[in-house]
Amino acid sequence: MKSCYIDYAMSVIIGRALPDVRDGLKPVHRRVLYAMHDLGNYHNKPFLKSARVVGDVIGKYHPHGDSAVYNTIVRMAQDFSLRYPLVDGQGNFGSIDGDSAAAMRYTEIRMQKMAEEMLADLEKETVDWQPNYDDSRKEPAVLPAKIPNLLINGSTGIAVGMATNIPPHNLKEITQGLIALLDDNNTSIEQLIKIIPGPDFPTAGAIHGVEGIRSAYRTGRGVIQIRSKYEIEEIGKTDRQRIVITELPYQVIKAKLIERIAELVNEKTIEGISGIRDESNRLGIRVCIDLKKGEIPAVVVNRLFKHTQMQESFGIIFLAIHNGAPKVMNLKEILSSFLEHRREIIIRRTIFDLNKAKAKAHILEGLKIAVENIDPIIRLIKSAEGPTEARDQLMSQYKLSEKQAQAILEMRLQRLTGLERDRIVKDYEDTLREIEGLERLLASEELIKQEMKREFQEILEKHGDERRTEIVGQVDDIDIVDMIKQEDVIVTTTHKGYIKRMAIDTYKTQKRGGVGVKGADALEDDFYNKIFIADTHAIILFFTNRGMVFAKHVYNIPEAVRTAKGRNIANLIPIPSDEKIMEVLCLPAEIENKFLMFATAKGVVKKSELSEYTNIKQNGIRALKLQDGDYIVSVRVTDGLKDVLLCSTAGKIIRFPETDCRPLGRVSQGVKGISIEEDEKIIGMEIIDDNVEILSITENGYGKRTVSADYRKQSRGGKGIIAMKLTEKNGDIIDIKPVTDKDDLMIITDKGQVVRTSIAGISLMGRTTQGVRIIKVKEGEKVVAVEKIAEAEHNENNDTAAENTNKKEDGSNNKVDE
Repeated sequence: MKSCYIDYAMSVIIGRALPDVRDGLKPVHRRVLYAMHDLGNYHNKPFLKSARVVGDVIGKYHPHGDSAVYNTIVRMAQDFSLRYPLVDGQGNFGSIDGDSAAAMRYTEIRMQKMAEEMLADLEKETVDWQPNYDDSRKEPAVLPAKIPNLLINGSTGIAVGMATNIPPHNLKEITQGLIALLDDNNTSIEQLIKIIPGPDFPTAGAIHGVEGIRSAYRTGRGVIQIRSKYEIEEIGKTDRQRIVITELPYQVIKAKLIERIAELVNEKTIEGISGIRDESNRLGIRVCIDLKKGEIPAVVVNRLFKHTQMQESFGIIFLAIHNGAPKVMNLKEILSSFLEHRREIIIRRTIFDLNKAKAKAHILEGLKIAVENIDPIIRLIKSAEGPTEARDQLMSQYKLSEKQAQAILEMRLQRLTGLERDRIVKDYEDTLREIEGLERLLASEELIKQEMKREFQEILEKHGDERRTEIVGQVDDIDIVDMIKQEDVIVTTTHKGYIKRMAIDTYKTQKRGGVGVKGADALEDDFYNKIFIADTHAIILFFTNRGMVFAKHVYNIPEAVRTAKGRNIANLIPIPSDEKIMEVLCLPAEIENKFLMFATAKGVVKKSELSEYTNIKQNGIRALKLQDGDYIVSVRVTDGLKDVLLCSTAGKIIRFPETDCRPLGRVSQGVKGISIEEDEKIIGMEIIDDNVEILSITENGYGKRTVSADYRKQSRGGKGIIAMKLTEKNGDIIDIKPVTDKDDLMIITDKGQVVRTSIAGISLMGRTTQGVRIIKVKEGEKVVAVEKIAEAEHNENNDTAAENTNKKEDGSNNKVDE
């Protein structure tokens, strides 16, 4: 059994699955080409039915299934499968969409010119021959192959315990590499790589990175990344764009790629795509992917590369049959093997031509003797009783061989004319010169190399073309962030979890007391609760009320206009349905000696090193452990050297040094920051020092600025002091912010009203005052969120839209001039 299996394995390896390094063909491909050669099915002859060729192949040389042989012929005719097709097909031979070819009784084929180069000089005893499967005829063991087919068309095959996967290459580059190696056998692989930069696929595309190529060329094994090529187009006069795929990775079926993209869009794995359609035609591939408004094409493309066959890995294995055994070879070994093959072909062809020339010269020598002695020879022939006697007398009298004598007897009378006699002499002399040249070629290795080079140059001129596949930088070196325009944006979230980003200048500055601009349509039972300023390159952290944290780049947040409600955060991050975002903040560029300070509604605080929150998975991580009924109120980035300021709904505030809180682990629970009553909750936390002003805002639109020094330091865990005088008029405190008079303030109500005002317009007051009106709210309307805009963005005219600040509160003219 063991020996039987070994015999079977070797049969598959040698006789079926692996190509020969010399002609780059597996047995079935070689038999197809030889059968077409046998039928005279050349490129300049009429097409033959595919079934006719298939019948000859399986009947004479390849006793296997007709469908397998036909599928081989089909692939040899597909210009998207082979870089240089060997079969010229007429009819339906399939498509890059994965469509099957028509039945063999309908399609017609003939050889391409390139295939004829594979068979050139076959009749000159240039290769060994072997019996076919039933010993009824002979077939070539290998083809002469003027072209390096193994590298230019590649090969794929799975044998027993081994596999080959050789990518196609450019004929011009491979031929130039052969010439370089022919000129200097010591040419290194590194020098060859400069001539042959990498594979060249029929479907073009782009290879990212050269290390995989270099590894394959040095060792015979390597992995390369192939990406689709695409263009970005504007959709009409709209603000929308589309991604147009124009080239695909090798062996990717276009229809399946489109189907996969549609599935990912439906599954919400890839977002921002509004439609996809195939506009490909005979001129080329054109797959259009329309994007939603505000989507960044580079971001969507990056997701497509990650989740679809727009980016594919190609594992290179240079395994081929060499000297009758499978061998993994490097680039130089493959080229050297082909050169050795061509050298043997040229030598055997030259020997064949030399023998033929010598045989011709031998006959011409006899004819020359005959025309020089024509009259005696005619008399000799006339006097002879028969051809045998005439031949024998010619041989004895003129020292001729039997072949020469027979040629004289068979010579036509017209060759006795003076012109024909001169032609025989000239032909004899030319043949002698030919023999001399052929003998000189065989005796000189340099002349053999020159002949090989001449043939390569001829192949270059006839079939050479330009590279299709581009070779660009390493995939890992392409940073999606570098493709995004860096600019500041506004990010907003709502109580029910909607999110969007807008341009920083969406809202214009108003005077204190302005009625505001409509930020978005008021959502039933929903309202804005957070606003955040960040640049598009930043990573922002999303902290939920239940203590989870998620991470996203700002550019991944969909852009929307001021009046749009945005997109549900659940479509961006896998937030549980019973949680909501409570805090959004940027990761600083430097995280060393930085901390996150947490505050919960029950007055618990926790300080943790920021480094514990930098590697956040897609599904988020636990930010801290919470007590039952507690939730996160605020999270801040700090250096651990300032003071913590906690404020409650009852207007109490406490200030204590951060050093009172030692750093705790990420999943720890924290310590008490302030003692509060049962019905009291913490509404905000800030990290401050003595050189800032604290802004307090109430739910009815009142606020004030207070110098931080007015809030004296206490021990952590105390009851705090009065932060603001609260009355029915101004309501509970909803937030506190450290500010400067150069800042602007963004205020949002639960009805969707937004006002932007300068901090300088808000009075600086004592700790126990009730503040002044900052925004006019209607009956039943409450302020739910505020956010300051930093000094860098404070560049608008503070008097903008002043005429709008005192209009009627019914909203009849409540928008500023934008």
